[in-house]
Amino acid sequence: MGRCDGKVVVVTGAGRGIGRGEALEFARHGAQVVVNDLGVNLQGGEPNSATADAVVDEIVQMGGQAIANADDVSDEDGARRLVATAIEVFGRLDVVVNNAGIVRDRTLANMSADEWDDVIRVHLRGTFLTMRHAAEHWKAQSKRGIAPDARIINTSSNAGLLGNPGQSNYGAAKAGIAALTIIAAQELYRYGVLVNAIAPRALSRMTEDNVFANVAVESGKFNPLAAENVAPAVVWLTTEAARGITGRVFVVSGGSVTVAEPWRMGPEVDKGARWEVEELDTVIPDLLAQAEPQRFMKPLVADTSVAAER
Repeated sequence: MGRCDGKVVVVTGAGRGIGRGEALEFARHGAQVVVNDLGVNLQGGEPNSATADAVVDEIVQMGGQAIANADDVSDEDGARRLVATAIEVFGRLDVVVNNAGIVRDRTLANMSADEWDDVIRVHLRGTFLTMRHAAEHWKAQSKRGIAPDARIINTSSNAGLLGNPGQSNYGAAKAGIAALTIIAAQELYRYGVLVNAIAPRALSRMTEDNVFANVAVESGKFNPLAAENVAPAVVWLTTEAARGITGRVFVVSGGSVTVAEPWRMGPEVDKGARWEVEELDTVIPDLLAQAEPQRFMKPLVADTSVAAER
């Protein structure tokens, strides 16, 4: 018996890497899977339906049930069709995993508006639209007296939680997804929908230039950066054991699971009246001295020169 028997799961960006690993893991645990992927390259071009079809073939060969879907989740009609496809083909929808994304890495001074818009569109808008149409379905069920037991798992990133130079568009989108997750969890709980997110640390096409990408791992040994390591935590968040967990972001990597703690209020001074600018010369530095140290994905250094600026 699988942990997801009878569930219908939509996984976006499921043709490769982390999304593929999630789709396969859900299938191993008995879920019927809608494998969504445009099959595009990292820049969002050259769509190819064979990418999703190949994952469906893998699932069928292991005895599971799956269908391919090539809708663009950043297009409203595409996101609507994706949700409708799961319901029409399998009769229900229980889980949405938002994983689709592209990259346009560039330093802020060199980034074009199109490069910004493209990444925000696919990551943040695509996540919103898929959630929105799934939420509409579950809300309607709830209004009809059918109590959903539904889950949404979004994909954030360390670049969004801690920042990463050269990825202002990607990081802003991923930070937005983390905030969207927390807000959606508050809004959708009344309808029986739990919403969480992961921030995976794993090698994929979007991290292929990572400094660890070419680190050799001995054959047969555990690779802590393998994309498939992320899937078990995602599947677990959709099981009965995770009931009541919502609005959380988990950093998942190799054999590690970390609870990411969101923004919280630190030290405070309240004068009870309007500050004079000069007074803040000591007040704000004193507050910072009491605050937790800043944490960056990549530490800031005195030498700000960039050897190979993109």
